[in-house]
Amino acid sequence: LAISDDEAYLATKQENSVGGVFGKGGTAGSIVSGWDRRSTNLTPKWSGWFNELRNNCFQLLGLLSAQRVIFAPELAHIYPQLVSVVANPEHLRSMEHRHFTQYLKQFIEILMLCTPSTLYQSHLTAILGPVFEHIQYRLKYTWDPIIGNSGLSMESTKPLGSDNCAQIANQLSSSGVESWLIAYYARGGLFVGDLDSVTAEAAVEKARVELTRTFSDSIQSVLALKGGWALVLANKAKEEQAMKRNDPSKLAAGPRNRVSETDGPVNADGTKRSQVDLQLDARKLARIDKLCHFLLLENEQIAGALVVTIIECLGYPDAYSCRRCTRIVHRILESVAWVDRYTELIGYRLFSVAVNLIVNEPKWMVGIEWDMINIIRDIYGRLVLGQYFQPGGQGLAVQQSRDPNDNSRFEQSKVVDKPLQGGGILVIPTDLPKRVLSEIGISYDDILTLDKSLTEKRSAKDQKDVLRDLLRIAADRSQQSDGNRGGENGLLERAGAEESLLHQNLRQPVVTALPEKLVTYSMAQKDAAKSAEVDIVNYHGGIFE
Repeated sequence: LAISDDEAYLATKQENSVGGVFGKGGTAGSIVSGWDRRSTNLTPKWSGWFNELRNNCFQLLGLLSAQRVIFAPELAHIYPQLVSVVANPEHLRSMEHRHFTQYLKQFIEILMLCTPSTLYQSHLTAILGPVFEHIQYRLKYTWDPIIGNSGLSMESTKPLGSDNCAQIANQLSSSGVESWLIAYYARGGLFVGDLDSVTAEAAVEKARVELTRTFSDSIQSVLALKGGWALVLANKAKEEQAMKRNDPSKLAAGPRNRVSETDGPVNADGTKRSQVDLQLDARKLARIDKLCHFLLLENEQIAGALVVTIIECLGYPDAYSCRRCTRIVHRILESVAWVDRYTELIGYRLFSVAVNLIVNEPKWMVGIEWDMINIIRDIYGRLVLGQYFQPGGQGLAVQQSRDPNDNSRFEQSKVVDKPLQGGGILVIPTDLPKRVLSEIGISYDDILTLDKSLTEKRSAKDQKDVLRDLLRIAADRSQQSDGNRGGENGLLERAGAEESLLHQNLRQPVVTALPEKLVTYSMAQKDAAKSAEVDIVNYHGGIFE
């Protein structure tokens, strides 16, 4: 089914000040050439109608979850039938990106937020397992042609149009279902009809990026990193601050950039807070811990697919998604860094991805390098040095003491079962992060120096500076082996010296020294006029003197 004129318009424009899809530069009549939805021809209308019909179904499922109808005992006997439809692997695989994005946003996210904690095993397991596994599969083959990890070329990411759909469909039909799906995800599943190539490629890029961002935003919401649950944690922090300072007025104070319109208690965002809100916040706070525990520690299928997908999302060239996934990674570390079965996944695979991103310095990561270095700090501290941090990998590192009965072990932190207060550490240190550092060319002596520096210096700034200085050595070697590609175009190319965070302290100041004699703009103009007069005289050979 082709995309609609409106979807084509939104692929390149975000506002309707110039008349929208029917205005100047609009896309009316671009999908079915010469016809738009104002015409008497029904053909250009079907795509929009079917798209909205599908979205309405997802919205109805979201309402069933939000109103808790789906959890009613009277519907328990038909719930397995519902699961067999909404989590059917064949249905999931056949959806276009634009439809799967709405499926995540309108149904899955709401389902996770609204399910009672006592029903996680019975109502979430059967749906989230297949969905998370499919998201990993879909995102991998969506981004592989972009980052060069597949045999497909960039041509494969161009959507099907009226001119080539039959030819490509015939080619794919003979290559098998798996090959067909890989090519299907590479182009976002889009058919663009008669749309021009530039707008068509923008539509595919928009579908690819929106899918990744919707997934990261949904996981942030259920881990209380944004949205309503994050507001609950902000209110809790505000109450603790008021109690610590013995200042009840803090409870009625909103953010400084917002004028409070009420004299009573307010939320951290400045909105009014009632007694009902207090009771609801208490329920949400209990579910925050339980849902995080369920997703990461209670079901191997869900936890494995979720964590691996987040690790892979760090490497996809979209700064928005990457920055949000760094926040999710910190919550994962706070929750499971102390669990032995996560050691290889976190200590080697996740640590390797983070380190290589910093060392390779891709252009698309400019501006978020400190977030990635903070992940490296969080992993190395928890798994190697026996240090844990405040939520989000912030603040001073808290060093745990060695076990008095076994010097090879650390004492576990007192908040190991409270990820919202910092979480725990791996009591038996692992050498997996050190192996990753040695693989990128860091010497054994440099690693020993790193351990000593991170143990002696506990502040976030000092530790991140130490890690940056160490990784600069590997980055310089990598740049030499790559032939110094800095400064070329392309998001995947290495950032130039003027953009690199690792070489920030080595750059020369770009502001030139002021001249001894001050020259104003008017003085420069007079000098230019005099020079012009001299040139005229010289041109005529001085015959008018």
